[in-house]
Amino acid sequence: MEAYGVQNFIEKCKENVFQYEQDWRQMTERIGFWVNLDEAYITLSNDYIESVWWVLRQAWEKELLYQGHKVQPYCYRCGTTLASHEVALGYQEVADPSIFVRFPLKNRENTYLLVWTTTPWTLPSNVAVAVGEDYDYVSVEEENGQHLILAKECIPSLFGDEAPQIVENYKGSDLQEWEYEPLFDGGQHPERSHYIVTGDFVTTTEGSGLVHIAPAFGQDDYDIGQKYGLPLVQLVGPDGRFVPEVKDAWAGEYVKDADPKIIENLDGRGLLFKATEYTHQYPFCWRCDTPLLYYARESWFIRTTAIRDRMHQHNQQINWYPEHIKDGRFGNWLENNIDWGLSRERYWGTPLPIWVCDDCGHQHCIGSIAELQELGTDVPDDIELHRPYVDDVALACEKCGGTMHRVQDVIDCWFDSGCAHTAQWHYPFENKEMLEQAYPADFICEAIDQTRGWFYSLLATGTLLYDKPAYKNCLCLELIMGPDGQKMSKSRGNTVDPWTILNGQGADAMRWYMFTATTPWTPRTFKPEGIDEALKKFMGTLQNVYSFFVMYANLEQIDVLQDAPPISERATVDRWILSRLHTVIDKVRDEMENYHLTNAPRAIEAFVDDLSNWYVRRSRDRFWGAEAGPDKHAAYATLYEVLVTVAKLAAPFVPFLADGLYRNLVCSLNTEAPLSVHLAEYPVADAALKDAQLEADMDFTREVISMGHAARNRSGIKTRQPLAEITLGALSDVEKATVNRLADLIHDELNVKAILFTEDLNAFAQVTLKPNFKVLGPKYGKGVQAIAKALASADAVALKAELEAAEVCKLKRRERHTPLSRPKLMCRPRIGRVSL
Repeated sequence: MEAYGVQNFIEKCKENVFQYEQDWRQMTERIGFWVNLDEAYITLSNDYIESVWWVLRQAWEKELLYQGHKVQPYCYRCGTTLASHEVALGYQEVADPSIFVRFPLKNRENTYLLVWTTTPWTLPSNVAVAVGEDYDYVSVEEENGQHLILAKECIPSLFGDEAPQIVENYKGSDLQEWEYEPLFDGGQHPERSHYIVTGDFVTTTEGSGLVHIAPAFGQDDYDIGQKYGLPLVQLVGPDGRFVPEVKDAWAGEYVKDADPKIIENLDGRGLLFKATEYTHQYPFCWRCDTPLLYYARESWFIRTTAIRDRMHQHNQQINWYPEHIKDGRFGNWLENNIDWGLSRERYWGTPLPIWVCDDCGHQHCIGSIAELQELGTDVPDDIELHRPYVDDVALACEKCGGTMHRVQDVIDCWFDSGCAHTAQWHYPFENKEMLEQAYPADFICEAIDQTRGWFYSLLATGTLLYDKPAYKNCLCLELIMGPDGQKMSKSRGNTVDPWTILNGQGADAMRWYMFTATTPWTPRTFKPEGIDEALKKFMGTLQNVYSFFVMYANLEQIDVLQDAPPISERATVDRWILSRLHTVIDKVRDEMENYHLTNAPRAIEAFVDDLSNWYVRRSRDRFWGAEAGPDKHAAYATLYEVLVTVAKLAAPFVPFLADGLYRNLVCSLNTEAPLSVHLAEYPVADAALKDAQLEADMDFTREVISMGHAARNRSGIKTRQPLAEITLGALSDVEKATVNRLADLIHDELNVKAILFTEDLNAFAQVTLKPNFKVLGPKYGKGVQAIAKALASADAVALKAELEAAEVCKLKRRERHTPLSRPKLMCRPRIGRVSL
């Protein structure tokens, strides 16, 4: 990199960003994603970086930005540490070596500590062994006469049924300070090492109750190393390989590749007690998919633990979709919050604005370009806030007069993105009113894995700066799986090229499928045939209704904008569809205002189905067969009003189709109308047009008609054959009144002359009686089949009536009667409410 030139690299990074910005713009416009791309904030701009510097300055002044030496997840390929929320993005299940090693004790011949580890590559850096102070430990004798010291509780898991003889018993505290021989030559160091210490992190649920300590490669190890003054033996370089100073065969090897050699070495020396594999979740770099190493590094941190309680309180003010994320995945993350590892050892990114004196070590955090120009020497007016340009700026130390240079780290890109609420406005340097209007955001929306990414970084920076949440509502999108039900991955070959869908079925169909298939926070398997269903079921139906209207309106030369009859004078079916429309408007608005973005389009889809399969079907003769007059005009006016409103209502979901319908229906007739459906006002329900009673009446009437059609089908009587009457059974007085109000629809739809009511359901019942074999079998044996045969030919309705009257019925079989009670029979009546 240094040979290529940092400046050249930075320019290539910028070029790369804007290359993909064009790809993003093209996709965004094609799918109808309604955002202002021309005024989008760009995190690499000087304005954005300056605002981020100001945010860091606030943390500095609150003593929340500090330098520390901690063991952190480290990607040797990227050459940088990762923050805890970045680590959470990349866990994978892996099988690592699980080995139990004999550590030879000093001054105790033929006695060993039995130590467990799943990272053999850290053993050359071992400096201590930890035990639990209050645990029970034992010395056991093996068949070869060797003595092993381990936790008593771990004997069954290590030896099974063949438990060895216990020679001595100890408490963990008894073992403290015992010394052992180093396994490998870890080099010379002045600190005392290779003895037993106690630690509260030691467990006996797995392993041996003795933990190998390498302070350079684990936080617990590092902390206990600080407590006991243990040496920091770092035999692995930043490239993830053993340093050349290592004298063993794995010098220069990548640590994971060195594991087999280390195990072989221990086995050859008789120090390997047991070797297996251990399957567990292990963190990988979310950028490059490389296994992370836990590695002691000097870094800069944001002390988020100091604001953890406030973040938790702010989280309670946020509406989460789904709700369980609040106190579940996100709440648990906040509960276990640790300080934010901020710095990254990279070239590209927002430079950490901290300058350190070469002479006295004094540190200063710069919070603006103006301050940099005031304190720096020869700072150009157009200074670019990236490396290597800011690296060239030196400050004069206010403490000793020496020269200060910037630390070379950049910051975590998630901190960049987490400052979007402030930095996009270049606050506090301008746009104060814009920030006050926009903060907090009404809602944010991202994939579920951002609970530990962007969702967290926004909340953390908002709490740090303004002590209030950065957003009011948070929508968590679940992952979209490939057609095979697995997470989409190029390596699996199950990815779907979005352009194939967009160029085939189109953006509207894809959007409708995404909105209606399932809730956004439910995992979904992406199936292209589901988009075909959206095309057919909703968009195709709406297009057909629109085409029907346009074709006949043009043929009839109807002016839908002139002299439409008052709604109160229109046909019942007109008033019904308008009432349904305005009920749906309320439903859609309510669902959208509450972020239930699946229920809203589903309500529109159900309405369009009613529009096509009931309103238009019931009104066809009014469009094409009727003479010109108020009723025909009312039908056209009603359908026109409904189509225009549906176009507006569906615009957020199918923007292209909706705009096409609107422009042809509205703009072609009214030159003063908004030029696009997306510039028109979103529909608001007119309460005066809603008639709940009429809607309920129509729902019940359609149910009656559906049962009537089913009765015709069962009887094999086609609808075109007129019938004298239809009988409806067991209706309440309210239901009878409903039928009477809409009787004309039933007469016409079912082609019947009269509607009768009855309270006797026997005429509607089809009863099947079958023997309960579990009850009758033990008593009648093979004779139960004869009972079943007799029941099949008997008068089931009469037997059922007898059973209901006397709790028992008599089944005639040949010359005798067999008494059958309720437990001995299974009665399966099928009762309708319509008889022809």
